[in-house]
Amino acid sequence: MLTLKLRSLPTPIYRGLIATLTVTAVVLVGFVIVRLSPPKLADIRSTVPDPVIDASMLSPTAMPSQQTAVFAGGCFWGMEALFEHVKGVSNVISGYAGGSAETATYQQVSRGGTGHAESIQITYDPSQVSYGELLKIFFTVAHDPTQLNQQGFDVGTQYRSAVFFTNAEQQKIAQAYIEQLNQAKVFYQPVVTDVQPLKDFYPAEDYHQDFVAHHPTNFYVVAVEIPKIDRFQKRFPNLYTPQVSKSASPSGV
Repeated sequence: MLTLKLRSLPTPIYRGLIATLTVTAVVLVGFVIVRLSPPKLADIRSTVPDPVIDASMLSPTAMPSQQTAVFAGGCFWGMEALFEHVKGVSNVISGYAGGSAETATYQQVSRGGTGHAESIQITYDPSQVSYGELLKIFFTVAHDPTQLNQQGFDVGTQYRSAVFFTNAEQQKIAQAYIEQLNQAKVFYQPVVTDVQPLKDFYPAEDYHQDFVAHHPTNFYVVAVEIPKIDRFQKRFPNLYTPQVSKSASPSGV
């Protein structure tokens, strides 16, 4: 038996080996616990205000029944799953934004240096949920907007916080809300979210779409992504819906 063989060693060596194995086991367990712990949101020091400027104010006339928003905030699995539970959202697709078509693959984006960020494209009904309300959810429960080029242990520009606006109206709303959050000192650290024009959105590979729904027992999903949805439901009960809007399967990926 291994125990008997170990005990046959000289006492100092035996004790040293046991101590080393114990420390190694503790370190490994600690690493697993930390690595799979839900990334903390930015600490909120004051009440989170509603956007002073929103789409309904800038566009008092009738708006299109369907609009799109593109956000980036770390791993797109959890972002997609969370926004699928927002009332008025009809579709959410995981993908890449910020780079070129040639590098819009998970293998290349995950290595960094492509300009892309893991992103989601949201299709929503502005009569049910406004662009400003989507931003409020994005900044307070979907990710930590005070972390630069990372979300927890996911490090790199591909995990940066970003808003990709599709028109001047979205740009104005996003920039104004970031300034509003910073002036109100909602977070202990300033918001570092990048606001830039959307050139193109490239849907991610099929196996990334609805990843949380397809892999509900995955360790990362259970520890990191599901808590995001729980936080959203608790903080925004009026905007939460248990009915999930499934991602349309991207073609040609």
